[in-house]
Order: sequence, then C-alpha cells, then structure tokens
Amino acid sequence: MMDQLTHRGLAKLAKQYGGVLHLRMGFLHVVAISSPDTARQVLQAHDNIFSNRPANIAISYLTYDRADMAFAHYGPFWRQMRKLCVMKLFSRRRAESWDSVRDEVDGMIRAVARNSGTNVNIGELVFGLTRNIIYRAAFGSSSNEAQDDFIKILQEFSKLFGAFNVADFVPWLDCLDIQGLNRRMIKARDSLDGFIDCIIDDHIRKKKADSTGPVDTDMVDELLAFYSDEPKVSESEDLHNSIKLTRNNIKAIIMDVMFGGTETVASAIEWAMAELMRSPEDLKRVQQELTNVVGLARKVEEPDFEKLIYLRCCLKEVLRLHPPIPLLLHETAEDATVSGYHIPAKSRVMINAWAIGRDESAWEDAEEFKPSRFLRDGVPDFKGSNFEFIPFGSGRRSCPGMQLGLYALEMAVAHLLHCFTWELPDGMKPSDLDMSDVFGLTAPRAERLVAVPSPRLLCPLY
Repeated sequence: MMDQLTHRGLAKLAKQYGGVLHLRMGFLHVVAISSPDTARQVLQAHDNIFSNRPANIAISYLTYDRADMAFAHYGPFWRQMRKLCVMKLFSRRRAESWDSVRDEVDGMIRAVARNSGTNVNIGELVFGLTRNIIYRAAFGSSSNEAQDDFIKILQEFSKLFGAFNVADFVPWLDCLDIQGLNRRMIKARDSLDGFIDCIIDDHIRKKKADSTGPVDTDMVDELLAFYSDEPKVSESEDLHNSIKLTRNNIKAIIMDVMFGGTETVASAIEWAMAELMRSPEDLKRVQQELTNVVGLARKVEEPDFEKLIYLRCCLKEVLRLHPPIPLLLHETAEDATVSGYHIPAKSRVMINAWAIGRDESAWEDAEEFKPSRFLRDGVPDFKGSNFEFIPFGSGRRSCPGMQLGLYALEMAVAHLLHCFTWELPDGMKPSDLDMSDVFGLTAPRAERLVAVPSPRLLCPLY
C-alpha cells in the first residue's frame, strides 16, 4: 500500500471513501484530509489541536531532535522561532535576501542568452537559480565548490527524510537497523556538522575581527545574534531577551531554509514554464501583457508586477495544480473530532493540498490549466483563508517564507518569458509534454523541461 500513500494515491482513495480517510499503519494512526471543508476544520476550527508536526525517526535525528522551526512542536519555543524567522530571515526589510533574488535572476538570464538557439534544460537551470539564491542569502557567498558539497549533503537528507523506515511503524525494530538507515543518518548528520560548523566558526571570527559589524549580513549573522551555549525561551515582545539559540538550533534552522526554499521554488518555476508551453494561447497572452506593460526596450522591474495581472493569474493556477508541498503534515496534540469522526491524540494527519486544489466541487474544470478563472470576482486566493486553495498551508503552521518564495517565482518566470521566446525541441508538440510528477517532500516534474530560447528584447541581455 505504500505506493498509495502519495498525493495522487490518497486523492484516488478519497474519491472512493470520502474526505476523511483513516489508515492504521503498525502502531500509527494516519488520517488523510482531502476536501476543503475538512481542511477548514483542521486548520481553522481546531488549529490549536492540529498545530504539532509529526516527525519520523530520520527527521527527529537529522533536525537535532526538533531543534528547528519546521518540525518543532507548537509552543513557546516554536512561537518565538517563527517570530524570529518572519522578522529577521524573511522580512521585506532584510534587503540582502531580496537583492540575491534579483542578482541571481540576472545571472540566469545572461546564461540563457549565451545558449540562445540551443537546447536549455530549464529544470536544471532553475534548480541552480534557487540553490544560488538561498545559499547566498544563508551564507553570504556563492562558492560553487562549497555549494556542490552542501547539495550532496542536502540530497542525502532529502532521501532519508522520505525513506520508508519500518521502525517508524513498529518502534522496537529501530535498534536492529535492518535497513541500514541509522548508519546513513549518523554519517549524514556528521557531514552537516562538519560543513556548517566551519561556516559558523568563520562568521564568529569575522564578527570579532570587525567589531563595527558587517554591512551586508547573511542569515548565519542574523541567527548568531541570538547565539548562546544554553538555550532560553520566554514569551516576550523583545526577541533578543526572549530567545537564545544553541549551535544545533542554528544548524537546524539553516537546514529548514535550504530545504524550504530550494526545491519548492525551483519546482514551481519549472511547472509554470511547462504549463505555459503546453498552453500556447496563455503563453502568448502573458508575453503580450509583458510587451504592453514593460515594452521590449528593458527588462521587468519590481514595480511592474502590480500591472502584470494575467501573469499572476497563471502563477496562481500553477500553484493550484502543483502546490510546492503536496501533503501538509500535522499531528494531533489531543483527541479531536473532525466531520463527526474521532481522531486520537498523536495521530499523523496528512492534508492533501494537491487533491484539494483539484476538488471538483470547488473548481470548475478542476484538472484543466485555466488561468482566466482567477480574473473573476470571488475566486479563492492562497493567502490562507480560502481552504480550496492552500499551496502554502494555513493557520499557525503556514509557510513563513511565502513572500520571498513568491517574489523569486514571479521574478524568474517574468524574466524568462519577457526576455526570450521559447520553442520545444525537435519539432515536439505542446500536447507531447509529459506532465507526470515524482512524489517526495515536493512533487517535481518526472522529466526535466527542455526548450530552445531565442532573444525577444531589443536591449542587450549580457
């Protein structure tokens, strides 16, 4: 049955059994939520009960026993961690993160321009883009050699997070390590320790050498302002006096940022390009809007986005059909009742954002790519209060980096579409595009998107 525990498999089971589906897996109660009404009950009416995050053996070990924000249980520590992330790491006032998006998108456009007229692997291109953005925002540099090492560590973490571990369901098998996963986890965390400890030590040395403080701070600098050997948390408005982070907290938060911001955004950009290339009329309409609003004599700039109405409709439609994280994971802090069903404490709850975005009772032609639906009044938005459309989650555990992620998505897609005309390679027709996905923490395209660019603007691109 493990093949059915994907966003698609659970959506299929929901059509047969309904929007609340209970599965007993070993010692675990697993509940899949696949309709907007039941999602509203979980994320709004009973948000306080469902605000914990489940963590399997791999997640608990690799996050230093939930020392991060993504998997920490709901409570004072988590609340202060989220406040820190929202105010210090993802705030619009933190110009360095937003500058890294603009600079790296410019670099990507120059790279595409150099390869004009040849096949460009858009999937690899945009993954490289988001990796550069997040790496630079987190560590303040763009060292390719160091990045390659870090990405290998990230990839192993990703495999371990998603691996089926029989000990998660039958706990007494953990000490036997029959699948060899515990050995891999120890090795992976040792690699991360070695990598990030060097970066933290380097930042501490630089801080001591320059007592005036660096002008451009990265995320490690921001987190080190709260560094202490002893953790401390209290409910207070003054962040600096209310929270102290250990080295393990800092390492775990950096992991959250790297995981949360790399593959999710890259996947959304690639899906946007694929859906538009599969729908030439919508692509033509977006590019005409870009011509009308921006003109062909310059690149897109930030103030233009407010006027790019149809582009934003297309991106909303992409997020509806391909939410960055298809299954949102929650855990019950106590017994709860949803739609008349009893859900025991400590149950793992999977909210199927992918199925909810394609719910036929909520969306007309739910499986079709139709951006124009968002031009109508009263259509659900993704800010978290319309439970038909929750690509970033909702309630207490919604995505704290949503604004930065959306900015990177808009900036990348707008530049790729405005600067270039795109053709499918080798006479391929739009209908030939394979739109299947691969299930994991995210659900990226099964096949990388490849297309041929040709310059569209009158101004030089590099």
